Amino acid sequence: MATFIIVVILVLFILSAIKVVAEYDRLVVFRLGRLLPKPKGPGLVLIFPIIDRVDRITLRESALDVPPQDIITRDNVTATVVAVVYHRVIDPQKAVVEVQNYRFAASQFAQTTLRSVLGEVELDDLLSQRDKINLRLQDILDQHTDPWGVKVTKVEIKSVDLPEGMRRAMARQAEAEREKRAKIIHAEGEFAASARLAEASAIMAREPMALQLRYLQTLTEIGVEKNTTIVFPLPLEIFEALTQAKKAKAAGANP
Repeated sequence: MATFIIVVILVLFILSAIKVVAEYDRLVVFRLGRLLPKPKGPGLVLIFPIIDRVDRITLRESALDVPPQDIITRDNVTATVVAVVYHRVIDPQKAVVEVQNYRFAASQFAQTTLRSVLGEVELDDLLSQRDKINLRLQDILDQHTDPWGVKVTKVEIKSVDLPEGMRRAMARQAEAEREKRAKIIHAEGEFAASARLAEASAIMAREPMALQLRYLQTLTEIGVEKNTTIVFPLPLEIFEALTQAKKAKAAGANP
């Protein structure tokens, strides 16, 4: 009877020692307080109760949200920045042995790095050169998390919240910039139109019939509209005669 009980206890002990480890997990095992040479998994592994202590580490890439950070840029503009850090564990044993809680440590270091790096850039660079800033943040974080067996794969600044007064100032600046571009485009259009009109007037000066045809075309366009305008066409020769008479009078007044 005693033998049967011992056998049952041994069977239950062995069954309780059998663990299934997923492909994306690794078990860091401490046997009697000493770290085993290699992590266990994936598949079936033996973890003996009482004598083994286990830390399960995932090898999948994880996203770590950085809490909103109040920063002051180099040009003395206050802003609130929210970022996210993508990381994955490369060496499970270092992630357990070298740091107490690698996710908490990475989060704290990301917060301090975010404030220090963004304090060295101006607001315009923060808004327009976000990719370069992300790469710089990634390099700094990756260098410091490498001894922990953690690889920082990407850092993204999700949002930059500015004070209400600064947003209004930027809106006025953008509006002034658009108005400036509109005036420049309008001036360029006027310049191009004047150049074309000068060419047209030169052609009409050489060809009197061109002016006559344009005159008749204008009368036709006016007549198409449904209105009560009465048009009395006058020969262009009358205007030419008046112009010549005015020139002759001016020449007689200034002999």
